Amino acid sequence: MGSDIWKETKKPPLFICSNSHGDHNPTIQVRRYLKQGRAKEAFQVYKQLRCNRSFILNLVPLLVKSCASFALQDHGKSLHAESIKFGLHSDVVVGTSFVGMYGKIGGIRDACKVFNEMVVRNVVTWNAMIGGYFRNGDVCSASMLFNQMGIRSEVTWIEMIDGFARNGDLVTARKLFNQVPVEMRTVVTWTVMIDGYSSNGDMESAKEFFEAMPERNFFVWSSMISGYCKIGNVEQAKAIFDQIPVKNLVNWNSLISGYAQNGYCIEALDAFEQMQSEGFSPDEITVVGALSACAQNGSLEYGKKIHNMIHDKMINHNQFVANALVDMYAKCGDLESAIYIFQGMNSRNCACWNAMISGFAVNGQSREAIEFFKRMEGSHEKPDELTFLSVLSACAHGGLVDEGMTIFSQMENYGLVPNIKHYGCLVDLLARSGRLREAYSLIKSMPMEPNDAVLGSMLGACRIHLNLDIVQGVVDEVRRLNCKAETTDELHYLSLSNIYAASEGWENAERMRATMVNNGFRKAAGCSSITFQ
Repeated sequence: MGSDIWKETKKPPLFICSNSHGDHNPTIQVRRYLKQGRAKEAFQVYKQLRCNRSFILNLVPLLVKSCASFALQDHGKSLHAESIKFGLHSDVVVGTSFVGMYGKIGGIRDACKVFNEMVVRNVVTWNAMIGGYFRNGDVCSASMLFNQMGIRSEVTWIEMIDGFARNGDLVTARKLFNQVPVEMRTVVTWTVMIDGYSSNGDMESAKEFFEAMPERNFFVWSSMISGYCKIGNVEQAKAIFDQIPVKNLVNWNSLISGYAQNGYCIEALDAFEQMQSEGFSPDEITVVGALSACAQNGSLEYGKKIHNMIHDKMINHNQFVANALVDMYAKCGDLESAIYIFQGMNSRNCACWNAMISGFAVNGQSREAIEFFKRMEGSHEKPDELTFLSVLSACAHGGLVDEGMTIFSQMENYGLVPNIKHYGCLVDLLARSGRLREAYSLIKSMPMEPNDAVLGSMLGACRIHLNLDIVQGVVDEVRRLNCKAETTDELHYLSLSNIYAASEGWENAERMRATMVNNGFRKAAGCSSITFQ
């Protein structure tokens, strides 16, 4: 089992020396490789020094941690097998590293097994096990372990508060915060509680804690910025950013990413420029946010500029950066560059496949989107909800009804439950192709209420195909939805009026216009634009 880890590693490291000083120290080499995201080279160093027990004791915890960070599950298991073979598993640091690794990669049973078999445990070991339980949603086991602990550290309390917050139980997280011994209630403890509120969208409580905080670190400022951006309050996020006494790169990254996530593309790129003008050099998180803004805004030339910057500044070209580049090029219409980067990637996650599929979809290349979807199914990556949404959208725009119906039915094969957007794509697909009765039947059989987008697609199709038999049913759905929401959608009534007028149903058309007037709607005046060269 242990030998499997080396199969993919072919290139030797740049230098290997048993000297324990300076840059030739294997531990320093491994740290450098891992920091650069070059896990294969780091494992190659380990391979050449496997027989030296003193080095292995130092290297194994580092490599095990990287297995958790880079999701190298097979590599981690191989290291575990070799540590048992060399008799290292009894070492408390090595054992603790495996408890932490298994907890982070979803192997909670393995983590528990290692934990229970350890003869010697320290508080770090207990903290790692508690964190593992929380990451896998086992709140009860984490609490039981916490109650069994004889000695608790500041990290113990942080793991508990953060664990409950990440699992959505802010009440218990707050109770634990109140129980933290005074000497352990540090700026980090406060920050974790505030981040818990921010991550769950409770910005009122986050603000209350933030203002009561005795001192603040850079992370809590970023947490507040990200929290406000998460609920769409970009203005307040910017106001928090402007209050930071001394800004750092993490703060700028939070602002840029927050702008991009909310569609404030110009503001994101302006902040990207201002950040550099103030002397900050972008990292991989910065460029991912800026590339997202370019992708949404269709700014291909700016995206290319950032791509060149990545090379010139030797920014870590990790999978997130590669995914962002693929997404930017694909959405900006440069599919050739997107494919080139995609093909050059050593590993591709679901986000990368989704970027290509959605790129083909938005550029009208429906067949290519389906082809990539099939390629993804043949890979080790499983499609997610976004994958199906992108490929169904491609089918709708390409009029590929049979393909779309088949793909929709495949969602259950991956344990996915279609949401309103997936049903909306299918309704749009059937309606665009003129199969209005099937589309209407689908709307009636959906397990959720139709929304404006679904009904709008249906109305648009009725207008194109002038099918008055179905219009009345859609009218009833529109009225029922509007009454339930206590609102009235002007666009729906305008569409209905136009449908009746186009089919010479003037009386019904006039009634729709009267309804609009009674509800205070006015048809927008038309206008023309002339540009002189």
